[in-house]
Amino acid sequence: MMHLHLRFAATAFGMAALLAAVPAMTYAAERTVTVAEALSLQTILNAASPGDIIILEAGEYAAPITVDKAVTLAGKPGASVIGNGKGSVITITAPGAAVRGLIIAGSGRDLATLDSGVLAQKTATNARIEDNVIAGNLFGIYLHGAVNSLARANRITGLSEGRRSSAGNGVTVWNAPGARVLDNDIRSGRDGIATMASKRNVFRGNSFRDLRFGIHYMYTNDSEIADNISIGNSVGYAVMFSNRLKITGNRSEGDRDHGLLLNSANGSTITDNTVVGSLQPVDRWLTAGAQSADLGVPKSIDAASKVGDVGGLRLGPEKCVFIYNANKNKFSGNRFEGCATGIHFTAGSEGNAMSGNAFVNNRNQVKYVGTRYMDWSKDGRGNYWSDNPAFDLNGDGIGDSPYRPNDLIDRVLWTSPQAKVLTSSPAVQVIRWAQSQFPALLPGGVVDSYPLMAPLSYKDKRP
Repeated sequence: MMHLHLRFAATAFGMAALLAAVPAMTYAAERTVTVAEALSLQTILNAASPGDIIILEAGEYAAPITVDKAVTLAGKPGASVIGNGKGSVITITAPGAAVRGLIIAGSGRDLATLDSGVLAQKTATNARIEDNVIAGNLFGIYLHGAVNSLARANRITGLSEGRRSSAGNGVTVWNAPGARVLDNDIRSGRDGIATMASKRNVFRGNSFRDLRFGIHYMYTNDSEIADNISIGNSVGYAVMFSNRLKITGNRSEGDRDHGLLLNSANGSTITDNTVVGSLQPVDRWLTAGAQSADLGVPKSIDAASKVGDVGGLRLGPEKCVFIYNANKNKFSGNRFEGCATGIHFTAGSEGNAMSGNAFVNNRNQVKYVGTRYMDWSKDGRGNYWSDNPAFDLNGDGIGDSPYRPNDLIDRVLWTSPQAKVLTSSPAVQVIRWAQSQFPALLPGGVVDSYPLMAPLSYKDKRP
């Protein structure tokens, strides 16, 4: 009985202690703040507890501010957080913090200190930056080591004055594994999304305009670029020194130099992407300068795009795809249309598989700088070439003869563009006729042994 009495007493004491502690427990709170009471937004943030939601009424709130607790800072329509032109407007240091629904402007202009609309530091793991309007800052959003962070559905407008090299990017991802950048609209500045030294990132559903590169990859592996659209930029998608990427469902429209650039990018899958070229004002090249001067873009002087400039217009992109020292990539189901050059292979790129792609109405379908023979077909299926005059007598959808996009004359023109004035001469026509009759005279290069008679439909692309 004594043991039972002691056990009951201990239980009663524990219950009393628990009940006494209940009033002291801290619960997440939601607080709506007006401009009149927010003499210091930072003071309100300092007084908040993890899990709190701070909602700003319409009006202008002074910054810079630091979010150092796992709170949500949200805004009603018209709520803006404006910096003083120094440093970042909002700096997030707490894991799990969120910033959403705000107008954010007024960062500094110092590239070295990463002055941003929103700067998520290394400690801000799982930070969420959503549904904001971020305008006129040096960098829009900078995920500086913030693992598993998210930038989604933001409208970001960068700096439009001065040199692009002096501007920041819309979203920068630096060593932030697992970070996702989804459904953002990014305009002006240097690059739309730039990533460096990261992995397992997803960039999906974003749109890019008036930039240098829509997406710029550097030393970022095992990641995904999907369903983005690049319109009117210098380069749509520049992938450099990165491996094992999935690049799918992206679109490039009217970009200037390249729709897709692979520079030392290896072991990636490139599927169902579309690059569409068009005639563009020559001023785009004259005022912006040669894209080859930009960091990381291999120097390429290609006269093909300059030929036929009429009425102040030039065909661009210069290359739908530029592959430079990129190896063991798989291209399938892509459409490359209306460029000066459909695809340019150079600098020892090897082991790349090409099948099921469509090359449509490019001035030059392929430019391959090399002497090795490469067959661009796989398992009895090649690619569609809009200029292929082959027959399909048995109706199996495969041309009855191999397709060769280039010959000896093309090689002469690549090395000596001024020789183009001779392309209509009888001597050149005789050489081309001889090559067609005696294929052994053809130089090494690309051949498609099973050219498609029509582009693959979506149904045909599926495995």
